[in-house]
Amino acid sequence: MKKSLKVTDIMAIGFMTFAFFLGAGNIIFPPQAGLAAGENLLPAMFGFLSTAVGLPLVGIIAVAIAGGGWKGLTRDLPPQVATLMAVLIFIIIGPAFAAPRTGLVAYEMAVKPFIPEAGQVSLTLFSILFFAVAMFFAWSRGKLIDTIGKFLTPALFAVLAVLAVAVFLFPQGEIQAAQGEYANMAFTKGFLEGYNTMDTFAALMFGMLIVDVIRSKGITDEKTTCTYLVYAGLIAAAGLAFVYVSLFYLGATSSAVAAGADNGGTILASYVQALFGPVGQLILSAIVLLACLTTAIGLISACSDYFSSLTKLSYEKWVVLLGVVCAVIANVGLSQLISLSIPVLFALYPVAVALVALTFVRRWLPNPRLAYRVVLSVSLLFSLIDAGKFIGMDLSALNILPLFDYGMAWVLPTALALVVTRFIGSPESQSEASAA
Repeated sequence: MKKSLKVTDIMAIGFMTFAFFLGAGNIIFPPQAGLAAGENLLPAMFGFLSTAVGLPLVGIIAVAIAGGGWKGLTRDLPPQVATLMAVLIFIIIGPAFAAPRTGLVAYEMAVKPFIPEAGQVSLTLFSILFFAVAMFFAWSRGKLIDTIGKFLTPALFAVLAVLAVAVFLFPQGEIQAAQGEYANMAFTKGFLEGYNTMDTFAALMFGMLIVDVIRSKGITDEKTTCTYLVYAGLIAAAGLAFVYVSLFYLGATSSAVAAGADNGGTILASYVQALFGPVGQLILSAIVLLACLTTAIGLISACSDYFSSLTKLSYEKWVVLLGVVCAVIANVGLSQLISLSIPVLFALYPVAVALVALTFVRRWLPNPRLAYRVVLSVSLLFSLIDAGKFIGMDLSALNILPLFDYGMAWVLPTALALVVTRFIGSPESQSEASAA
């Protein structure tokens, strides 16, 4: 008789998955995009939801289809290439960018407003405390579902629900005209802004962590495990969509209370202050601290789990090492960290999207090994062009490429490579297919 999970356990795993995804970028980017999108709110929001909700959900489903692990996702790639891809993604979502960003956003939005003379010392002390707490919770993987799914996330979601209802009942301003690129290419701009959440990367890695959590509950059947993984992804996607829609509308109606704001954190803080008065900062601090802490726990745990499988260092030692590195990098500063991460995202995000797409069509490819090599190489080549353009390289000679002006030169070449490899390449022998 196959073991099954209770509904409460399924919901707890789903809430845990939602909490892992809902972190720093998920809170600070939608309000800023909503304010800039203005009257083009809907196309910008749908573009953002495509990459910030749709792709992570598809990524979770891809992990399920591939058997619940990175090896399944990359089985048609040379092992060294698959490992390098995984290490790069884990570095990005872990100690290099995403994890330190959780501590920085928590400090800037939840703690700094209460410190009269905030400076480098206060940031350093907070970083040490924040990541020490994250390390404490990440230390025991078996308790993640109980700690996050059953306690921290319901508290976070309750506070977010209060904010969402207040935003729609009491908007703080009129929706203004669209600004900048949102005036002419709102959907595309929103689509690219969704990269900043880094959640497609996270989906590929969190999928493995969630599989471990499901199996720790006694689920051994692979099909059942994958089914619960999909349920978790659907619950997380629904929660993320709810948060993004409310934050986009918050940004779009914030012109009267956040005039001149240059980032989403300032917009959100000003709005909450206008809605709730002095108690608003306490509400905002609760949202940001819970969201950033749960994501930091998930990122440190996922990275430690993977790196411990590659090295002789134990999971617990990696938790400590990564926590210390995150605390150090968090002292770089939020603006600098974001500016450093964007070109890296432009370069690697399309590769992750291509990998997910290949997972879904693999069964129809005559030679999966050839297809994976060709499609991923093409996506990387053209995404590097987009990244080079972003950092200011003179690539005007390449403006004949479709979607070059939109920062999406990789889309059509990657799609074409995917179509071509559907019809070329000798079918693998039965033994090769079985080995793959």
